Amino acid sequence: MIQSMTGYGRGECSKKNIAAVVELRSVNSRFFEFSSRLPRSLTLRENEIKEIIRSKLARGKISLTAALQSETNGKLPLKVNTPAAKSYYKLLNQLRASLRLKETVKLEHVLRFSEVFEGGIDEEGVSEEWAVFEESLQLAVKDLQTMRANEGREISKDMIARVEHIQKDLVHIEATSIQRIPEERTRLHERIMQLVSDKSVVDSQRLELEIALLADKLDVTEECVRFRSHNKFFLDALHNDDAAGRKLNFLIQEMNREANTIGSKSNDTEIAHLVVSIKEELEKIREQLQNVE
Repeated sequence: MIQSMTGYGRGECSKKNIAAVVELRSVNSRFFEFSSRLPRSLTLRENEIKEIIRSKLARGKISLTAALQSETNGKLPLKVNTPAAKSYYKLLNQLRASLRLKETVKLEHVLRFSEVFEGGIDEEGVSEEWAVFEESLQLAVKDLQTMRANEGREISKDMIARVEHIQKDLVHIEATSIQRIPEERTRLHERIMQLVSDKSVVDSQRLELEIALLADKLDVTEECVRFRSHNKFFLDALHNDDAAGRKLNFLIQEMNREANTIGSKSNDTEIAHLVVSIKEELEKIREQLQNVE
């Protein structure tokens, strides 16, 4: 079954004093596009996050927002850079001596330099954060897929109803065309005979052949058969599990081409009205397909 490209998904997970919330929003796009707002500790994982989502969703403009909280139990992710602290203390003393200041160098002076403290990398903590975040991400993707699938089912119902309406119009067009062919042949014959003043110069066999050829050009049976074939493939693609948006768009183009040919070949008012109705339905289907994965 087809999926919509519009949807929202949310995933939340909490383990070992670590909590993560992931929100995904999706809108239609010709390709797969991804943007994110991640906690600082996960920015280096952005490509990995993108590939996880891409493996589940083929098309759409996906935006991700994430929040990550971790209780440190009083432990700060910092450590003292002792060599830097000693170097600053030495430099300050040298400066004090050169300026002949009586004031001694204190700890508060050294702490003004940001290099005295540096971030410590807690490999185990980083790994645990990623595990919790990834589980939240998988839940959000699943939630988004569910919403996209539900909307896809509604879109599919609408398009199926429109294709079935087109099928009925095609049956009517074909029946009307077949009925009109003998009438058209008679009309053409009468019109030609009216234009020719000397009936004796008319080759009756050649005339019948030319009229038959003209009448055959008015026959839209072949176009109706191809149109029904496109309809069948279209309905089959709607129930396919693969992303069928591009295939469906191609089929709509071919269906529209057949409708144009039918309209140009027929000179019947009733058929012309039916062709207009078919093209209106095709346009509505085409608009719906803009949001199909």
